[in-house]
Amino acid sequence: MTKILIAEDDHDIRELIVLTLTFNGFEVVPTEDGQSAVEIAPTQHFDLILMDVRMPRMNGHQACEKLKSMESTRHIPVIFLSAKGQETEITTGLQLGAAGYVLKPFAPDELIGTIRRVLQANQA
Repeated sequence: MTKILIAEDDHDIRELIVLTLTFNGFEVVPTEDGQSAVEIAPTQHFDLILMDVRMPRMNGHQACEKLKSMESTRHIPVIFLSAKGQETEITTGLQLGAAGYVLKPFAPDELIGTIRRVLQANQA
C-alpha cells in the first residue's frame, strides 16, 4: 500500500485530506507542521509527502529543503499545497525539489490525480 506523509497545520483541511486519501486506498500519516514532517519522514518508508507551504515552526519550503538534503529522504517526492498561487512561490517550491503543486481550495479528484501522476513519474 502506498504510504503518504501529510504536513498540514489546518486541522479541518488535514482531516479532509486524510479522509480523501484513505478512501482512495492510501495509507496516511498526518502531522501538523514542517518540523514534525522532517522528524517523522526518516523513521518510516514513505512513497510521497504532501505538504502545506505556510505552517508554524517550519514552513513547507524549509521542510522540503531539509528533506532533500537528507540521504534517507531525498528520493521521496514532495507535493506542495498552498492557498497562494503566486508564480514566485510555485517556482521556489519546484526549485527546492518539489514534484508538484496543488492550489487550495482543491477538488478531491484533482488532489488524487496529482498524487497518482507524481507517483507514476517517480516509478519511471
